[in-house]
Amino acid sequence: MTDIFGVIVAGRLVQTNLTAVSETKYFIEIPNADDVNHIVVFMTGSTPFPAGMGGAVYFCWPESGWSLLGFISNEKPSAIFKISGLKTGADVTNPFAAHSTHVAQIGISIEQASELASLTPVASTSPSNVASYTEFAQRMIENFFNFVTSFALPQSQMTPQPNETFVPLSAVDQWCKNTKRKMDANPNWWKK
Repeated sequence: MTDIFGVIVAGRLVQTNLTAVSETKYFIEIPNADDVNHIVVFMTGSTPFPAGMGGAVYFCWPESGWSLLGFISNEKPSAIFKISGLKTGADVTNPFAAHSTHVAQIGISIEQASELASLTPVASTSPSNVASYTEFAQRMIENFFNFVTSFALPQSQMTPQPNETFVPLSAVDQWCKNTKRKMDANPNWWKK
């Protein structure tokens, strides 16, 4: 059953050679993991999970132990995880080696889907997804609007400044509304 999972590290070949620890637990080593920031864990499509089951995905850094990243399932067969924040102790170098490298591990534990739903991943590793990008963009729009409005003055209080260009606050407000509308309709509109 080890051939049902795969791991991708950017710039490297796909790895599908997981080692079985038991019938429900598997792991794979990620050599030279010091410069790895994201990993992709996926099902290869050769065999689905049994009904009502899924795979909890864990990351192990040598000095830190195991951390829950999230999960994959038949309904969500792949996920991208940010792991750079989990590599504590990565700045500790061996003074006797030319370049110190670490071998990290990715573990997958097959569990009941109901149990997976109750697990809480490490906060700094939430899977990258469109919802988080949308939330980021909306917060940036709100931050921009709040920043611009902090300089707002009624026209009667403005003093002429020939070297400054002024934009009506209504134009900024309209831009914010239009951008939010575009994000709601298609979170990837900016890629066009």
